[in-house]
Amino acid sequence: MSTHAFRVIDTGVRDGRRQIAFDQALIDLHKAGEAPDTVRFLRFPPTVLIGRHQAVGHEVKLDHVRRTGIGLVRRITGGGAIYLDQGQLGWELVFSRTRLGLGSLADTTVAICEAVAAGLSEGFGIEARFRPRNDIEVGGRKLCGTGGFFDGDTLIYQGTVLVDMDADAMVACLNVPEAKLKKHALDDAAERVVTLKALLGEAPPITAVEQAVLSGLATKLGIEANPGEPSEAEETLARSLHDEEIGTDDFVFEIDDPAGADVHAGSHTGAGGTVTAHVRLEGPGAVRIREVLITGDFFVTPPRLVYDLEAALRGVAVDEAGPAVDAFFADMKPDLLTIAPADFRSAVVSAIDAAGAVDP
Repeated sequence: MSTHAFRVIDTGVRDGRRQIAFDQALIDLHKAGEAPDTVRFLRFPPTVLIGRHQAVGHEVKLDHVRRTGIGLVRRITGGGAIYLDQGQLGWELVFSRTRLGLGSLADTTVAICEAVAAGLSEGFGIEARFRPRNDIEVGGRKLCGTGGFFDGDTLIYQGTVLVDMDADAMVACLNVPEAKLKKHALDDAAERVVTLKALLGEAPPITAVEQAVLSGLATKLGIEANPGEPSEAEETLARSLHDEEIGTDDFVFEIDDPAGADVHAGSHTGAGGTVTAHVRLEGPGAVRIREVLITGDFFVTPPRLVYDLEAALRGVAVDEAGPAVDAFFADMKPDLLTIAPADFRSAVVSAIDAAGAVDP
């Protein structure tokens, strides 16, 4: 197996919005050829992170988060809401998508998750396994959630190892959908996850977890880990992105369930996650889409695909909405992680049905 040099950096415990701003800075500079392929480790103070396309008020118990001073952050990657603190270790890879020859986002997910699972298994004597769509589990309980996207030739892929955690704090912060609890046939949201502390009897040092992750990546993917430090350019750009966008409440709250009697919602849950469409209609008899907002815990690449779909549906006749969604995806040919174009179509059609409009 050929080897590929990666810089390894650790940005430690930082405010959550600053950690996510560093993500974007690393992506931007990598795309510009000014940052090397990188493995990054990171941790958070008590923080709720919501996915790029999620409605914040739907996912988070905002009164509790505000009252307790817990951080609230919107990720630049998709997926569902999670609670993190210093007891979890974040890891991520930012690199050229052609460098390792991993192919599609789905193929990349399998390769990276199997590598990390192998490292954790070998490092701690556990049986960690990749479970589609994007989890690493031990005995059917999630030890690590992951996700990522392509931006041109640059790929960011992230995960979190649950080393130790306050399960009560997690449940207090998040609105866990009843469907998820039923799906896992468990009575309590905290029972759906497991930590290294629970598996081993005590929490291993964070450095040992980092080494296990790196070992798996080296063995399975041929990554050559070279210790490094964040560059001044990365830190400077991260500060700017934080202050101007990612660190602002406008960015965190830019997606929420819209209010109003004229807003109609429809959802579809499939293997790749839940898609919810909120539509406003216009015209005599409400025969056209005025606007649509699409939210959910899905992964798409690039993330702007969702905004392009929303724009493409404005002004479309309700009886043409389903075919319009199909045509959009046929033209864009996106790289989707288990979510399917039909899932988006079903959500949009369901929302129009809820408005009592013509069935598309």
